[in-house]
This record gives sequence, C-alpha cells and structure tokens, in this order.
Amino acid sequence: MCLAIPAQVVAIDGDNGVVDIGGVQKEISLSLLDAVAVGDYVIIHVGYALQKLDPDEAAKTLALFAELDEFEQAEARAMSGA
Repeated sequence: MCLAIPAQVVAIDGDNGVVDIGGVQKEISLSLLDAVAVGDYVIIHVGYALQKLDPDEAAKTLALFAELDEFEQAEARAMSGA
C-alpha cells in the first residue's frame, strides 16, 4: 500500500522545495507540477509533489491523520495498562 500525504510548501528553489509535515521539514522535488507557491499544499509521495491540494481538503486530511494518531496512542496506553 502506498501513502501520499499533504504537506505545506515553505520554501522553493527552482524545481526543489521544502515542505512542512507536522513540524518536520523535508526537501522534495516540485518538477512534476507547475506554478507551486510558498504556502500551497501539495500531496507528496517518495520525495515528489504529485498534485496541489485545496487548503480546506488539506486541513480535513491532516485532521484525520491527527485523529488516527490520537487513537493509536490511546490504544498503546490501553495495551500497556497505563
């Protein structure tokens, strides 16, 4: 299974960019997209931005990831008896 995740572009240098993923910054390639600007949200997979994403859709997807993380942490605490 492949997972592509939304990330916000924080810097651009030619065909490369830096995105923020939950506070972690990663360098990616923007070579597959036209007209990406700082502040845009993109879907990334294996180091490439695949498509631009509407900010509202990005927010919804990121909220779902956060909810999943909370669920997994609660489940881990329950399994450890905490």
